[in-house]
Amino acid sequence: MTKKLPSTSRFALGAALALVMSIPQIQAADSTPPEPGTIHLDAKTSAKALKVLRDEIRAKGDADNQFWPSIHACEALTLAGHGDEVTKLLTPKLKTEKNDQHLVGLARELVRAGDRTKAAIMFDILAGKDPHGHVHACESLYKVNEIGDGKLMLASLKSDNIKQALMAAAALGRQGNPIAMKLLRSKLSDEDPDVVRIVAWVLGRIGDPRTDLPGLREGLTKQKDPLIRAYFENSLALLGDPRGITAVLRNLRSDDPAIRTYSATFAGEARITAAKDRLIPLLDDENIDVRVRAAQALLVLSQPVPPDPKEDISREVYPATKENPRYSEGSILPMPDGSLLYATTEFIGSGSDHAEARIVARSSEDGGRTWGDKIILQQPEKGKNIMSVSLRYLSSPLRDNTQIGFFYLRKNSLTDLHLYLRTSSAKAPLKFGAEHIVNDEAGYQGVNNDRIIQLADGRLLAPVWFSPDIKKVSHIKSYCMFSDDQGKTWKKGKDIVDYSKRGAMEPEFIEFKDGRIGMLIRTQSGHIAISYSKDRGDSWSKPKSWNVRAPEAPATIRRIPSTGDLLLIWNDNYEEGAGHSGKRSPLTAAISHDEGESWQHKKNLETSKQHTYSYISLTFMHGRAIMSYYVRDEKSKQISSRFRSIPIASFYQ
Repeated sequence: MTKKLPSTSRFALGAALALVMSIPQIQAADSTPPEPGTIHLDAKTSAKALKVLRDEIRAKGDADNQFWPSIHACEALTLAGHGDEVTKLLTPKLKTEKNDQHLVGLARELVRAGDRTKAAIMFDILAGKDPHGHVHACESLYKVNEIGDGKLMLASLKSDNIKQALMAAAALGRQGNPIAMKLLRSKLSDEDPDVVRIVAWVLGRIGDPRTDLPGLREGLTKQKDPLIRAYFENSLALLGDPRGITAVLRNLRSDDPAIRTYSATFAGEARITAAKDRLIPLLDDENIDVRVRAAQALLVLSQPVPPDPKEDISREVYPATKENPRYSEGSILPMPDGSLLYATTEFIGSGSDHAEARIVARSSEDGGRTWGDKIILQQPEKGKNIMSVSLRYLSSPLRDNTQIGFFYLRKNSLTDLHLYLRTSSAKAPLKFGAEHIVNDEAGYQGVNNDRIIQLADGRLLAPVWFSPDIKKVSHIKSYCMFSDDQGKTWKKGKDIVDYSKRGAMEPEFIEFKDGRIGMLIRTQSGHIAISYSKDRGDSWSKPKSWNVRAPEAPATIRRIPSTGDLLLIWNDNYEEGAGHSGKRSPLTAAISHDEGESWQHKKNLETSKQHTYSYISLTFMHGRAIMSYYVRDEKSKQISSRFRSIPIASFYQ
């Protein structure tokens, strides 16, 4: 798949365009005016820019002075929409390359071109004992916005190598870590010019105009070195500063090829359309770096303006209809090619828990802004019920041979409900194999949507709630199923967890930093209860209140990769004596820095009094919390399934 232009540029379009529109531009004679922030390129210029890139990519030799310009040309070619070409060219080189820094460069551009699995190469190098490629790995992972589970990057943040720490801070800060951003800002006035240069370069890309423009402006006044001054000016331009934009335009004609190179790069990222007539001559520059970056900038500027990375994306991907009055209990999986797979339960003819239902799915290639056609993942036998999907990687998600697990409940009667699993290679197209049962004990054995977790050591856990007959025995108890062979076989934990009133309902698991597993429990007692396991899910402590108020509704918890903090999504409400102990509204988020002992940054994500919200799925991708949840219309009683994507940084504001 050709990777779309990533939303890495950050700019204040209003301020930038005010200056840009005052400067004469070369206008295509046979076209309508370009959209704001874009340019028209005639066919001849576009072809010339692409030729510059392809000529450099074809240049032979592995020395740094030949390797890196070629890699930068690959970057530009991907940004121009030719990622497939880059993938075909670079993939064979992975087998013969021995230099760690060069391997990082190859892997980075393959990830940028659309193959996220190649990030594993960078993580392996970062985890290795040889420090030769550590800084490059951090820098490249920052550039393609990948941090994995965050552990290696959080460790690098504490590195004695200041450049490694700064690039780790860049990667983590880009994904919403406020401590990483604080570190970067503290180094803007460092005595080491290399440190200052790196920080200025990063803050222009991931900083905030209101917060960072003053520091960059002040820092610029202290710089004497022309190249470092150019770094500050470029970053000011990225944040929409008119003086920075003017400086970039001036620096495109600098006598220093390094200044011309970086100014060309930033002219594209800052969407400085007035740079067009200065970039075109640079396609013939004597310096190859300048030619490559000028070609990149022109091709990027000719493409649509990327979406705002701060956008809060909300879409009713599965709106309820008369024929399908309920869509609920979903799960979303970020795919190796950067797309999203969103599966949910589609009820047919009725919204009852026991109505006929199946699992359907849609895919998005643009971060959830638009969605493809609906497909059926699991069809029930006539009149039966398939529901509560969990999509999970059964091993590391960024490996070539990773498998996807498709978990779901098959309901045959009020005494026969069980969890099933089908698997597929993560490589497209997905082809799920035969189903096999996970928990085969008699009775009504349920597992909520998006609930399967994988521990740090690879063990899979499934939180099961059960009743022998859900109509006759409404009291619920819970236990754990676990697998140590990627889901091929499963065992039942030895302990059963119970609670007062209606019992220990719809559990959720979280792995704590000390190795314990927490089981969060839906209760009728006005709070979330918790039980702990010290042996990876086999035995459990007596549950107790977690001191978080809640109605009778499930809560969802995950660890944020970029910060290591816990993110809890639940209904912050309780009404004693009311149905479900109160409405499932508002939908609330809170963060814990201390493993659930206390909660900060509480904010409501949904507050409508005409709707309720529940059965949340939650994962993370590229610094965003990716969610689905049901939205129940209190008047019509219909339930739709909503997609939500929120920048992690916003949870800390």
